[in-house]
Amino acid sequence: MNKTNLLSVAVIGLLIINLGLLGFFFFHKPLPPPGMLPERGDGPKNIIIEKLHFDKEQVQQYEVLIDQHFTTIAGLEQEIRHTKNKLYATLQTAAPPDKDSLLNRLEALQKQIELVHYNHFTQIRQLCREDQLVYFNALTKDLAAFFTPQKNLPPPPKD
Repeated sequence: MNKTNLLSVAVIGLLIINLGLLGFFFFHKPLPPPGMLPERGDGPKNIIIEKLHFDKEQVQQYEVLIDQHFTTIAGLEQEIRHTKNKLYATLQTAAPPDKDSLLNRLEALQKQIELVHYNHFTQIRQLCREDQLVYFNALTKDLAAFFTPQKNLPPPPKD
């Protein structure tokens, strides 16, 4: 094999490797940070059980509440995805007729999710014994963090 053929093969090989790496970086979604994985029952569950000092019976009752909460939220999130798909499909038309109604529907669904979260913690409060209410009140200061994903946003562009 002469030098020209060897050089051609090397260039083609490097080109294929570069295209593969670019495709990987373009299509690969990074994993969310630990504690933000959408796995059911992890994260807030263990924190709440520990901070509220639940006994075995309370943990069982709490797990029933978690199942109900998870099912309700999953249904609402599915409806949000469906509504967003409808909304963005309106971009194909010059004057989308139902854009405002879809935006209003998204607003109502998000409000419903927040109400479900609030009611879930009201039910958790009802599980607490009198001596655990002090721990619950302390926990309420951190509740918003349980449902607000932490995003590493890039810094604003420099002018």
